[in-house]
Amino acid sequence: MNVVGFSFIKNAILYDYPIKEAILSVIPICDEFVIAVGKSEDDTLALIQSIASPKIRILETAWDDNLREGGRVLAVETDKAFQAVSSKADWCFYIQGDEVIHEKYHANIVKAMQTYKNDNEVDGLLFKYVHFYGSYDYVATSSGWYKNEIRVIKNNKNIYSFRDAQGFRKDQNQKLKVVSIDASVYHYGWVKPPASMQAKQRTFQKLWHNDEWVAQHVADSSEFDYTGIDVLEKFKGNHPLVMRERIAKYNWNFERDISQNKYVPDQKLRYFFLFSL
Repeated sequence: MNVVGFSFIKNAILYDYPIKEAILSVIPICDEFVIAVGKSEDDTLALIQSIASPKIRILETAWDDNLREGGRVLAVETDKAFQAVSSKADWCFYIQGDEVIHEKYHANIVKAMQTYKNDNEVDGLLFKYVHFYGSYDYVATSSGWYKNEIRVIKNNKNIYSFRDAQGFRKDQNQKLKVVSIDASVYHYGWVKPPASMQAKQRTFQKLWHNDEWVAQHVADSSEFDYTGIDVLEKFKGNHPLVMRERIAKYNWNFERDISQNKYVPDQKLRYFFLFSL
């Protein structure tokens, strides 16, 4: 069985993406990893080149600013990496720049890939999600956060990245046939230094909305306000080994009295846009 990981990234250092940890978290169960590195304003390319693994193959790309509406450019970059995967691969493991797989799930993932490798009724594997927020000690649990996504797909080039690269479709907008597996993606996109989080908000919301919308909905502040969240719970597990060094460098304060949790219905639509980053 041949497995190839794939992803895309741009400005990973500027916006504090754990892309190195993301790649390292799946490399042990991949035969190769294809990463599309967009032309950046920082040393993202050097960061990826610093990963000591012969499995990594880098594609240097340029993002098309004309595809900013609806986050379409993210899907295009995802497809560049996927299309570069060799035909010898059976499965393709997709991981985004702020997602990490805990090593405790590796055996389950490999078993599922072996089980469904020759099953033509299965296009992909569906993962559960753990969304960290504010710090590495809290997870967001309200209904506004997505619960599942496809992260392993068959090497079928009729499959393509859907909308803003959150999921996949095939042929003429057909949903993939997937199997849910006992494995979770740890999503760290909302655990960043407040200044980095605010900078990301200003830049990445422009991939979905026009400048007027961004001016109205993204606060004119140097730091992101993490207090405007409705429901959080304490994280009771442990983090992936590849995240330990990053977590040790955690240097901002975020505490939440979870007894004050309160779901606010009229925020649900706002969450839909924010949490699709």
